[in-house]
Amino acid sequence: MTKFDNPFAPKFSRLKVKSSEIKGWVRELLSLPDDTPITVAELACRDEGCPDIETVIGVLEPDKPIVKFRLHSTMTEVTKSVVAEATGTKV
Repeated sequence: MTKFDNPFAPKFSRLKVKSSEIKGWVRELLSLPDDTPITVAELACRDEGCPDIETVIGVLEPDKPIVKFRLHSTMTEVTKSVVAEATGTKV
């Protein structure tokens, strides 16, 4: 089922929904348990050749180093296939 993205909804609300969607993809693609914390944030990127905004995903598994995935696109542009490519998994 495709979710309706209301263009008139406040940006925070839309990003919250998209963040939850991205977390679900990460959890599914990496076969993570439900209690593993996953963070998703849009950050300003100052690296050469990087877009102004990037999406950063963090996976915080207990007793393991934090794993970060940097996606060179805004959160609203992220798709499941982009997450799969970043995590080295298949859709």
